[in-house]
Amino acid sequence: MRRSLAFQRFVANRAAVAGVGVVVSLAVFAIVVPWVASHDPWTSDFARGVAATGGPVGPSRDFPLGADRIFRDELVRLAYGARLSLLIALSATVLSSLVGGLVGVASGYYEGRAPDMVLMRVVDVGLAFPFLLLVMAIGAALGKTSPGTLLVVLGLTGWLGSARIVRAKTIQIRSADFIAASRALGQTTGQILLLHVLPNVLGPITVLATLSVAQMIVAESVLSYLGAGVAPPTPTWGHMLLEGQDSVMMAPWLLVAPALAILTSVVGFNLLGEGLRDLLDPGRAGAR
Repeated sequence: MRRSLAFQRFVANRAAVAGVGVVVSLAVFAIVVPWVASHDPWTSDFARGVAATGGPVGPSRDFPLGADRIFRDELVRLAYGARLSLLIALSATVLSSLVGGLVGVASGYYEGRAPDMVLMRVVDVGLAFPFLLLVMAIGAALGKTSPGTLLVVLGLTGWLGSARIVRAKTIQIRSADFIAASRALGQTTGQILLLHVLPNVLGPITVLATLSVAQMIVAESVLSYLGAGVAPPTPTWGHMLLEGQDSVMMAPWLLVAPALAILTSVVGFNLLGEGLRDLLDPGRAGAR
């Protein structure tokens, strides 16, 4: 009954439903288009991709989103870029949520003691640096940036904010009566954390993870745009945006397509995260 009411509340949130639709559409686009496309994202098509003026052909039957400046299919490159962005963003989010959740739970449970002091000082130092600057510095130190390197760097730098939120939630749970009862019944610290604390912080972690995906997509795109992301010729939204900027007067679709892809995906994951927040916090939904 409770699950049914929660589902009804989620469905009643039109923004959340729209977010689900955007995220599902993005996943289908990334999976289906490269599979059915007749072009590949690396090969120039001089037979059909060149317009009469000598520049790239615009949106047409053969090239629904036109061709880029070296006559490659923009739609296929956009789909491959979606695959890469989603892979990196989702993987980095899982890693950052795992690290942030563990650090936040440990710090909150041992509030005021040595583990809390050490972990929070690490978080404070990390938050003192702008997120993208920190990512770029670590990426530069590691040398050539591959998708694996990028997702590890994003994952190991994106947990700082979530650790603070999980810590606050853990402190709240630790002071609850059922935690005191568990200690009185002889449960160990490990049992209390595993059986009582972790299940109660999974909700906030899930919401933070959904919102973090949007942040990771933006971070990956910005790094690619600045030349610190995955190197060409691998299609990335950020590098496609850079190329489109250089050709905006001759071929504006090269700028519009990746910009809309980034904007749509970020809005979709943010709407989904807000919907999950209302779903997992009925009081907040009622206040709305």
